[in-house]
Amino acid sequence: MIRNEVLQSIVPVIKDELVICNIGSPSQELFQLDDQPSTFYMLGTMGLSSSIGLGLALAQPQKVIAIDGDGSVLTNLGTLPTIANNVTDNFILVIIDNGSYGSTGDQPTYAGMKTSLTAVAKACGCENVVECRAEETADELKKALAANQMTVIVCKCESGNVKVPVISMNPIVIRERFMAEVANRNA
Repeated sequence: MIRNEVLQSIVPVIKDELVICNIGSPSQELFQLDDQPSTFYMLGTMGLSSSIGLGLALAQPQKVIAIDGDGSVLTNLGTLPTIANNVTDNFILVIIDNGSYGSTGDQPTYAGMKTSLTAVAKACGCENVVECRAEETADELKKALAANQMTVIVCKCESGNVKVPVISMNPIVIRERFMAEVANRNA
């Protein structure tokens, strides 16, 4: 499975959750698969999906799922110790680890070589870290949601992209409708 197929498999699981989706191809693919006002699509901040997701989870009680990539997590490794030291049981980080920088041409990442993001997350102090095959991601995400425990899921999948158009929605519109959705859920 490639990232797009992983996203297809989790769309039914995340339909009712607040979602922060990684920059570039992941956001474009998720937008194309199932655009929701409860999803904040990152358009220009590589490496910050997990940080923004954690901040949102800390700021309000609704469950938050941050969808990140191995390349983005590697550009902001400080996010993993921050997550480990700011436990909030309404936060789930899903790292789609395809061993490549998928949005910029599938150049290999170190996560596709010797570096294990699962081991890094555990070494940073994250207590509930699950590594799974792509095909198991939806089930692992369901388990994490039911457990009500902060979880880091590292989904190992194949590298590859599908052709999807860029998100044409204005970033201000994306932000405003997401903020309205968060406010409605916390009213």
